[in-house]
Formats: sequence, C-alpha cells, structure tokens
Amino acid sequence: MANIKKGDLVQVISGSSEARGGDRGKQGRVIEVLVEKDRVIVEGVNFVTKHVRVGQSQRGTKTGGIETMEAPIHVSNVALVDPETKKPTRVGHRNEEVTKDGVTKTVRVRYAKKSGKDL
Repeated sequence: MANIKKGDLVQVISGSSEARGGDRGKQGRVIEVLVEKDRVIVEGVNFVTKHVRVGQSQRGTKTGGIETMEAPIHVSNVALVDPETKKPTRVGHRNEEVTKDGVTKTVRVRYAKKSGKDL
C-alpha cells in the first residue's frame, strides 16, 4: 500500500531551505504519483523552466516560449502532513472492518502517526 497518494497534502523535508531559494518546508498537494520512478509531482514545489518550440494550434493561436512547470521530486524527500496538527508526520497502516451491503471486509487504512513532540 502506498504511503503517498494523489491529492495528499505533503511537505518537502529535504533540500535547501526557502531562505536560500530552495523548497524545504513548503507544503502542497500531490498532483501526480510516478510509481515506477518513486517520484511525486507536488503543486507549487520544484519549479523548472521548460523551453517549448513555437508552433500553431488548430485555431491558429501561437504556442510555445518559456514555461514554468513542476518537476518530479523523490518520494523520500516529502512527508505526509497530519491533518490535525498541519505538521509532517510518519504514516502507519491498520486493519479496519468495513461493512458494505451487509458484507464485512477487512481493509488496510492509512493513518498519521503522532510525532514525538506531540505525545
């Protein structure tokens, strides 16, 4: 079971700090998860400039130029944010009983572990 999924709120926990122009400490939503490469694309984090060749679309509008877009970041460099404390936390899994249409099923569910300072 994956620790980080599309739509999760995550925080960058490694790299250079924001004071030095980096992304450490920034929070954002996961746009896409690249499972094969163990990477995630986070909204508003790890911007790169991409040069796109000038062309024309079907309607005749010009496309191209210099675009900024989010680049993938390794999944080990981000941590899931606890929805209650809004701080990065570790992820645990537990088995829960789910009843649907009279059928009881055991499902693994993610949960945010409490950090050492919050205990």
